[in-house]
Amino acid sequence: MNHRLKNHGNARGVTVEADAPDLEMSARKCLGLQHSAPCTIVILGATGDLTARKLVPTLFNLYLNDGLPNPFQIVGCGRTKMSDRQFRDRMKKALGAINIINHAKWPSFADALQYRSIDYEHLTSFLKLSAFLKDIDQKHNTRGNRIFYLALLPTLYKPVAQLLGQAGLNTERENGHGWSRLVIEKPFGRNLKTAVELNQSIQEYFKEHQIFRIDHYLAKETVQNILMFRFANAIFEPIWNRRYIDHVNILASETLGVEHRAGYYEQAGVIRDMFQNHMMQLLALTAMETPPQFEPDRVSDEKVKVFRSLKPFPVENLHEHIILGQYGPGKINGKPVPAYRAEPGVSSDSLTPTFAKMKIYIDNWRWQGVPFFLTSGKRLAQKITEVAIQFKEVPHAMFRHTLDKGIAANRLTLGVYPDEKVTLTFQTKNPGARVCLRSVTMDFSYHQNYSGPILNAYEKVLIDCMLGDHMLFWRQESIEQCWSFLTPILNECETCGNRSEMLHFYESGSWGPLNI
Repeated sequence: MNHRLKNHGNARGVTVEADAPDLEMSARKCLGLQHSAPCTIVILGATGDLTARKLVPTLFNLYLNDGLPNPFQIVGCGRTKMSDRQFRDRMKKALGAINIINHAKWPSFADALQYRSIDYEHLTSFLKLSAFLKDIDQKHNTRGNRIFYLALLPTLYKPVAQLLGQAGLNTERENGHGWSRLVIEKPFGRNLKTAVELNQSIQEYFKEHQIFRIDHYLAKETVQNILMFRFANAIFEPIWNRRYIDHVNILASETLGVEHRAGYYEQAGVIRDMFQNHMMQLLALTAMETPPQFEPDRVSDEKVKVFRSLKPFPVENLHEHIILGQYGPGKINGKPVPAYRAEPGVSSDSLTPTFAKMKIYIDNWRWQGVPFFLTSGKRLAQKITEVAIQFKEVPHAMFRHTLDKGIAANRLTLGVYPDEKVTLTFQTKNPGARVCLRSVTMDFSYHQNYSGPILNAYEKVLIDCMLGDHMLFWRQESIEQCWSFLTPILNECETCGNRSEMLHFYESGSWGPLNI
C-alpha cells in the first residue's frame, strides 16, 4: 500500500498531501536535538569494547549533528596507562573501523577527548580524578556538570559508585548547576537479593534522580511508538483487552552466538541476559494501562503495576510453562557455526540456556486469562524483535455452509527490528464468482516518507542523560518487581536435579527446540 502523509482536515473531506518543505520542517522539529547545559562526560572503562563500539561513535555522531552541549568534554578512564594522544588515536581507529569517521570534523572533536588512568580499588585515584575534573571545569567552563558512565564489568558497579561518592563526585549544587549523574548498564544484579544490595550500595551516595539505569531497547523508535500507537489512536485501545485478544507473542531472536562474551554469558544465561530487562519492558509497554500524563514517573508507575500483576510462575510445574534450549552446531547465512559448548570460554558440559520460551499471565481485569508468550534465543534463523497481537476468531460462523475452511483471526504485528513497522492482517473476498476469503496485509513503515536524520538508541539515551530525562530508563522498583517474578524460576532451573532433562538442544540457524 502507498502510505503518503496526508492532511484530512479539509472541511469537504478533500485529501491534501503535505508539501515536501512541510515534511522536512516537521522532521527537524520532531528530531528534538535539545542542548543540555555544558557538561563533562566521564567514561569509566574507556579502554573496553563498549566504549569503542558504541559510546564514542555515538558521541561523535551527536557532535556531527549538533547534538552535544557547548562546551562539552569527554574524559576516558581506565586501568591502562595512556596519554591523551594515544586515547584519541585509539578512538579514531575505532570510528574508522565502522566507517563513520569525518576527517574534517574529527580534530575539533578530538580536542575534547582526554584520558586518565585510574585504579578502581583505591580512593586516592578517585580523589585525583576529582581534582582533574575541577581543573576541566575552570579551563572549559563545564560548570561542574558531570555524567559518570560505568562501561565496566557488573562486579565493579558497587565499588566504583561508592568510590565516586567518597571522592565527593556525587555532590550537586542546589541552584541546578553542578549536577552529577550515574549511568549503569545492565545487568542490574543476578537476582532479587543482589539487585537490592546493589541499589542500596549505590544509593548510599547517589539519589534516585541521579541514577540512570540504561536499557537501549527502550530507546528504539518502535518501542516508544507502542505507546503512541496504543494511546493516540481511538480505534485500537477499546479492543486492547481479554475480550478481543486471544494471546500475545513477544519475540526477540538473534543470529549471533555468545561471541566474546562467554565469561559473562556462562554466569547469566538467556533469562538474565534478555528476560529481566528487554523482554519485560516490551511486555510492560504492551500491557500497561493509560498513564495520566506522558511523564517519566507516570509512565513508570503504570509499568510497575504490570510487573506487580504478574501471576506467580508455577515452579512446581515448569515444563508446561517454560522451554529452555541451547544451540548446537549449524549454519547461519550459509556459514558453519559452532555449538555453544564449543565456543571459547564455555564449559564442554555447560547447561547454560541460550533459548527460552515462557508463557506468563497478567492477573488483572484487562488481561485475565490471556497468555503472553515471551521468546528469546541466540543463533536462531533470523534477527527479529516484534510484538504480535493475535485477536480472537470471529464469534459467529455465518459462512459455515459457504467456505471450505475456517476464517483466520486478525493479527497485528508491531515490528521493532529489522523493520520498524506496523502490519495488520485481515480477511477480504477473493475476486470471482465463488465466495473465497484471503488474508491481506496492511502495513506501515515508520521511516516511510521520512528523509531526516535518525537517532540510534544510544544517541537517544545519552541525550536524555544530559537533559536529566528518565523516560527511557529503569526505575529501581520495576527492577525489583521483575526480579521478584523471575528469581523463583531461576532458582528452580538452576538447582533442580533434572537440569539436563529440561535443556533441549537445537540446531543453529533454526527457530529453536523442535517441541516449541
